[in-house]
Amino acid sequence: MVSFSHLDPGTGEEVWAEAFAGRNPAGLDVDVDHLVVVAAHPDDETLGTAGLMTVAARRGARVTVLVVTDGEGSHPDSPSATPVELGALRRREAADALAQLAPSIELRFLGIPDGGTDGHRARISTALREIVAGAGSCFVVAPWTGDGHRDHRVVGEVTAEVCAERGIPCRWYPIWLWHWGTSDDVPWAEIEVLAIDDATVDAKRRALRRHRSQVEPLSDAPGDEVMLHEGMQAHFDRPFEVFVRPAGRSLAETFFEDFYRRNGDDPWGFETRWYEERKRSIALASLPRARYSSALELGCSTGVLTESLADRCDAVLAIDIADAPLEIARRRLGDREGVRLERLALPGEWPAGTFDLVVLSEVGYYWDAADLTTAIDRIRRAMDAGGHLIACHWRHPVTEYPQSGDDVHAALRAAEGLTRLVLHEEEDFVLEVYGLTGARSVAAETGLVA
Repeated sequence: MVSFSHLDPGTGEEVWAEAFAGRNPAGLDVDVDHLVVVAAHPDDETLGTAGLMTVAARRGARVTVLVVTDGEGSHPDSPSATPVELGALRRREAADALAQLAPSIELRFLGIPDGGTDGHRARISTALREIVAGAGSCFVVAPWTGDGHRDHRVVGEVTAEVCAERGIPCRWYPIWLWHWGTSDDVPWAEIEVLAIDDATVDAKRRALRRHRSQVEPLSDAPGDEVMLHEGMQAHFDRPFEVFVRPAGRSLAETFFEDFYRRNGDDPWGFETRWYEERKRSIALASLPRARYSSALELGCSTGVLTESLADRCDAVLAIDIADAPLEIARRRLGDREGVRLERLALPGEWPAGTFDLVVLSEVGYYWDAADLTTAIDRIRRAMDAGGHLIACHWRHPVTEYPQSGDDVHAALRAAEGLTRLVLHEEEDFVLEVYGLTGARSVAAETGLVA
């Protein structure tokens, strides 16, 4: 944990202006139905996300703020205010500040002791689960776990855990990093920024002034010094706000169940889009053999590709993590001979047996790096001698996914024991076919070449 004092001059904003100059971090997408802002203390939400809340509310999104502690410990040596009085004051200030941004913002307090969040993780988790339950398209932000403050770390960790469990996109916002840190302390590869216009910056300034107990001294007496001096406040006067993307975690079953519930029986347009029909045709044409005895399809979704695989394979075992798409697949495939559908949470759960064809189509980017490594190892072990793996993935970034399609195929290329036989790469997707070490091309297999 970083050691610092709010009384220190800290890193000047001119240093940060230079650090951001010339960089082009990714933009933050805020096109959601429900924005949830989790704050460790009253004022965190205003400092880190006033612009985000304003933009989201302006676009018609529901905005909910959950403040975990009352911040009653900000002035432990104050001769003019008790912790109870300070906590009540800070609640009023938070309400006033949010009213400055948008009257529609919902504000909730948990009242957990300031400095004591580590002992109340379950309460924080339960409160956040209640807020995001059935929330539609939801996006959650919380203090950065690397901010150097224990409460910020705990609240950020709990938020990330709940969001990973439910498959909800999550970002962290730094507060004290700007005070104690330097450019070397910033995880630049995970940084995303939200540009805010002059009117929004001005609204943020007005809201921050409502936190008078933090931006002004409580009194002239020792112990009542200002918490956020002018140098610290300058970090939040920028025409942008900064967010940190947590290291991706594999998407959970709840993500997919909720996704199908919100978007119907064909959410990706497998049945209606020419893009999908063409991609399937390319995939099927890329298979090195005309026929296979047994296929394992990882992540079969609604069974559109499964149906085509069944025309080329004596037996197909199609796996998915969620019941909703499997029900659609069952209606599509009926009692088709040779096709079996199972619900497994890959790659932790894995089917028995080996196969001469394994299909990994638009699935790998749902796993984090550790799970992808596990999956590749299990795929390799599940392939018969002479078997093939076909992998195909969308190449454009998707905020909710822990990895990109290119990440998945980079991991496949780096894996030991696989030989690539086919590469088809377009701007939109990449498709590869692998065999085990020593696998030969179609021409070699059929005797056209030695």
